[in-house]
Order: sequence, then C-alpha cells, then structure tokens
Amino acid sequence: MQNIFFSRTTYKIIRITLGGVFLYSGLLKITDLLSFSTVIHAFGLVPREIGGVTALFVSSAELIAGMGLVLDIKGSLTAVFSMLIMFMLVLLYGILMGFDIDCGCFGSDDPVGSAFHGLRSALVRDLLMCCFTAYLYIWRKLNSFKPVSPFLYCKRLISKRN
Repeated sequence: MQNIFFSRTTYKIIRITLGGVFLYSGLLKITDLLSFSTVIHAFGLVPREIGGVTALFVSSAELIAGMGLVLDIKGSLTAVFSMLIMFMLVLLYGILMGFDIDCGCFGSDDPVGSAFHGLRSALVRDLLMCCFTAYLYIWRKLNSFKPVSPFLYCKRLISKRN
C-alpha cells in the first residue's frame, strides 16, 4: 500500500486546490480592476499611470497559471511559485514600511483583508501555498512525472474535436 502522503490522489487534491485558489483570486481581481489597481498603487511600487495595466497583467497571469495548474500543464507550477515569491516580497515590503492596507489578495471583497488589513496573515497564507508548491515539485521528482506541454495539450484538445 502506497503512503497516502505521496499518493496520486493527494497530489491531485493539492494541485487542483492551489490552482483553484489562483483561479478564484484572479477572477475576483479581473472583475474589479479599478479596486485592484488602487491596492497596487497603495503599495507605491508602480506609478498610478500603469496601475491598471499592472492589475490586468497580474490578474490575467493568476487566471492562466491557476487554470494551467488545474489542468497540470507544464510551466504552470513554476508560474504559481514565481508569483507567490513576488507576492511575498511585496507583502514583506508593506510590512517593513508599516503599511496598514488591504493586501489585495482576493480582490476588494477579501474578508481577511477587510477585517485585519491582513499583510501578515496574507504572508503566512502565501508561505503555506509555497509549501504546497514544494510538495508538488517533490511529488513530481519522486514519481518521475512530467506535466503535459501546453502545445501538446492544445493539440489533444483539437484532435478530440475532430
């Protein structure tokens, strides 16, 4: 009997959950780009003039990476991990600067952000998600698993339709 920690089912649950979090977060942000660009501006890391473009880029990247992770497409786990590192650096910056602002993690209706101005709680949440990405990388390495390339995935979708 295989250890449940290293089972394919556990891998799928963690992968789909993590991808789902990114899908949900990206969807909430992309439906309210104005609010998200305001949060981005509050950190003071990008000029107000490009806040809207930055908001669109970040939310779109979250949607694409989240969907890729749910579908187990090559490169999506790296994209999610890279975004988590970027988010944690921004959160650390906000904490060090003493900002009392919403993290913007789940759009303007983030209950944690509204209740606690959750930069610290968001940092802990992102660290936990980094642990999940590490688990996924380790599982893939131990099982010699390679996710499908995006081109092969598209080719399979097209061939199924024909």
